[in-house]
Amino acid sequence: MSNKLKYAPSPPPEPVITGSLEPGPKKRGRKRTKKQYFTPDTDAAIKEYLASSNQDERDNIFARRIHYPFYKLAENLIHTFKFYYTEVDDLEDLKHEVICFLLEKLDYFKPEKGTKAFSYFSIVGKNYLILYNNNNYQKKKQKVDVLAADEDDGVLRQLGRDGRKQEIKDFIDYLTEYIDKNMFTMFKKEKDRKVCDAINILFKRRENLEIFNKKALYIYIREITEVDTPVITKVTKKLKVLYKELYSEFIETGYVKV
Repeated sequence: MSNKLKYAPSPPPEPVITGSLEPGPKKRGRKRTKKQYFTPDTDAAIKEYLASSNQDERDNIFARRIHYPFYKLAENLIHTFKFYYTEVDDLEDLKHEVICFLLEKLDYFKPEKGTKAFSYFSIVGKNYLILYNNNNYQKKKQKVDVLAADEDDGVLRQLGRDGRKQEIKDFIDYLTEYIDKNMFTMFKKEKDRKVCDAINILFKRRENLEIFNKKALYIYIREITEVDTPVITKVTKKLKVLYKELYSEFIETGYVKV
């Protein structure tokens, strides 16, 4: 089955303003909110797309009801997180690349799991742009002088703060839930589970944690679990492997299968 993007309609043109330009009387009431581009119809269209095995029908659904929400999502991600290190001269080309990537990931989305389409594709699109942006930053960094490199470093640090903070938070939430539900399968010995549970609690309370030194964390875990350091080391090594595996899954799909 080909996921080649057959249709790439441009966004609707701006409406033509006619009539008098004289300002009318001010209207009272709540301020009008921005028009939503990811609507219940978008969710329904994605479900219909996934349920269909006919490629022509899929292409039609995508062109008429999914392309524009994906276009606006790509546009908002690029400008919100300032993903401006590109290999293209026109940002419209970058938006098109993001749309094609989201199209490739459509079949990975599982609405029956309860994940919202907007949340899923926002994460997938942002992760794609983070990697894309950082790769192009490294290429450009080799071509600029020292002063320019210093300036770009500031931009990259800001990107790291703004673009990855929520991503890491979402992943850790998935990770702690996964550990809670699979702890007895992962660790058969009670003392191993005690260490695992203690580490998981630290993850859950990470925002209030004031200990950042590795040695201090080991002492803290040893005190509350009353187990020897080798046991802590063994458990943390296993959790480190799990962390890498689940993070790869999170980057690929936007969630972790608990």
